[in-house]
Amino acid sequence: MIPEDLFYSEEHEWVRLDADIATIGITDFAQDQLGDIVYVELPAVGDRVDSGSVIGELESTKSVSDIYSPLTGEVVARNDALDGSAEVINSDPYGEGWLIKVRALDDDPTASLLEAEAYAALTAD
Repeated sequence: MIPEDLFYSEEHEWVRLDADIATIGITDFAQDQLGDIVYVELPAVGDRVDSGSVIGELESTKSVSDIYSPLTGEVVARNDALDGSAEVINSDPYGEGWLIKVRALDDDPTASLLEAEAYAALTAD
């Protein structure tokens, strides 16, 4: 399940761009690899995130994994609904399981990201 209208990072985050606001989450592949997600730590609204930097973590019944920012910007919203129900990331990673929204600061925020076909090839191995 790799939606065609999104962009992807090699660290398995997805980006939905609407003007200069990027909604960010983890991919179906990532949530499947993690197993049952029980806790999520996200940056605060107003925080600056830099492309490639660690911006939080996901704790699952299997492990703890870092969340990386796929672009540079300022956090304008976080999905506080995940505080009590992180398992939504497993059941709806591209919808209600979104993590944060960022006002992109790059001129071309998707320049270093993958399109669906390239991400599918990355995860096929």
